[in-house]
Amino acid sequence: MTNQDVARILRETAQLLEVDGAQIGRYRSYEKAAQQVEALPEPVAQVAEEDRLEDIPGVGERMAEHIREILKTGKYKKHQQLLRKYPPGILEILKLQNLGPKKAALLWKKFKVKTVADVGRLAEAGKLRGLAGFGEKTEQNLRKAVAAFQQMTGRFLQHRAEEAANKLIAHIHKLGKKVERVDAAGSLRRGKETIGDLDLLLISTDVEAVAKHVLGYPEVAEKIAQGENKVSVRLRNGMQVDVRILEKKSYGAALMYFTGSKPHNIELRGLAKDKGWKLSEYTLETIKGGKWVAGRTEEEIYRKLGLDYIEPELRENAGEVEAAATGRLPKLVTLGDIRGDLQMHTTESDGKNSIEEMARAAQKRGYEYIAITDHSKAVTVANGMDEKRTLAHARRIREASKKMDGFRILAGIEVDILKKGQLDLADEVLAQLDVVVASVHSYMNLEPAEMTERLLRAIENPHLMILAHPTGRLLLRREPYRYDLEAVLDACRKHGVAVECNSFPDRLDLHDVDLRAAKERGVKVVISTDSHSTVHLPFIKYGVKTARRGWLEKDDVLNTLPCDRLLKALRRSS
Repeated sequence: MTNQDVARILRETAQLLEVDGAQIGRYRSYEKAAQQVEALPEPVAQVAEEDRLEDIPGVGERMAEHIREILKTGKYKKHQQLLRKYPPGILEILKLQNLGPKKAALLWKKFKVKTVADVGRLAEAGKLRGLAGFGEKTEQNLRKAVAAFQQMTGRFLQHRAEEAANKLIAHIHKLGKKVERVDAAGSLRRGKETIGDLDLLLISTDVEAVAKHVLGYPEVAEKIAQGENKVSVRLRNGMQVDVRILEKKSYGAALMYFTGSKPHNIELRGLAKDKGWKLSEYTLETIKGGKWVAGRTEEEIYRKLGLDYIEPELRENAGEVEAAATGRLPKLVTLGDIRGDLQMHTTESDGKNSIEEMARAAQKRGYEYIAITDHSKAVTVANGMDEKRTLAHARRIREASKKMDGFRILAGIEVDILKKGQLDLADEVLAQLDVVVASVHSYMNLEPAEMTERLLRAIENPHLMILAHPTGRLLLRREPYRYDLEAVLDACRKHGVAVECNSFPDRLDLHDVDLRAAKERGVKVVISTDSHSTVHLPFIKYGVKTARRGWLEKDDVLNTLPCDRLLKALRRSS
């Protein structure tokens, strides 16, 4: 079992125990263990085999026994007992925004709700507003949450889809010379924030051998279909994968077609038609006579159509075809442009590694600097710091920085934006820090006008430099909070506040459309990982992908600058 498999069972046990009314310490222990297992830089099975489970912070003797049971059997007795007591759908119900375990338990006790659809029907019928803790507004929010959940069902976070694709691609490459090339296409190649299914394309002349090999992949749970040059399967995680086996002369056309998006492809087909050609998933050819024009590579097809090459992240029919026709495509920011990471956490708040460990891991990635931005006191569940601890932590950060050769550790904070827009630490403390990142972690259901005023007041604070994960969304789990984004971006531009493109895979916040709006207003962006462990630092690639989807170039992103220039570019209260 993977680390994610073990963590899922532990986390579900925590949720079910909370529904069951267990004491807080009991279910929190499972949640903490799940976080630790998920963040391990090595397989938890290997840790167990080497008898090192109890070396994991928060994993004692009994929790180690539970993990061994999961690794050995694929199940956990207590988890199974709770699933027999409550319907399996309770786990999906717990994913609804505004509905925690206590309210879910109440709905089970009162109405025996078994599915998200049950919750939706009760909310639509107005049967919830009379319950303790449920008002008319809660009922309205639940209707929206149910609709959002139903829309997102069957989708996967980008890093999970990429992981599944890479594993299957590695399996296919075991065929050796029978396979010349394999690529993931579809929305994964375009860098979409969530993925519905996978499209894999490969070049091979031995269709039968490839199909047989794919069907023999251990993660295949079901064969969906098999055709002349295609095999479709469903993996154990529920994801559908379509594998297409192609000839070399058609590969570029197929890669373009199956990368999409559909509106982008329609636009290209229109251009081809204007030239007397037909563009399909296999070739660019003349309408009359079917004479081959192009198809081996995407580049030659774009060139024949009179376009500069369009990067996959831009293919959304959002002006990229016109820009390609007139030589105005942006030179998109790349992963290699990033010089540092400006949001991460250590053991001082809710991180898993020390200052020094985070710094060394970042230096190995080729960075020149990082900012340590542990939480402020309002986030009590994350062991947030008060003023005294913040200043002491800043001193330790600067001492650690002196010991790093050719690398700088900046003393920062992720300070909370309180309900009325005040920042969670005193100005005289914030003034002593190198980087001040601010974010919302509470009161996310404010009315849009009230949330807008909250953010505008925070932006006016002269010490705020970066507005972090600016919509608060959690992909597939929590909708963004509502406010006037244009007004907030205008205020950021006026006061010199940067906005964050948070690279953590379940955030990717701001998302592409909002990043493009920031660029158009001249608001600078910071691409950060929000790492809580050294294993999270590679997530920066997802932020870069999202930034590219937002048409961002190197000059739009502050942490492409050397450290001294970055510090001058960040808003300074003085």
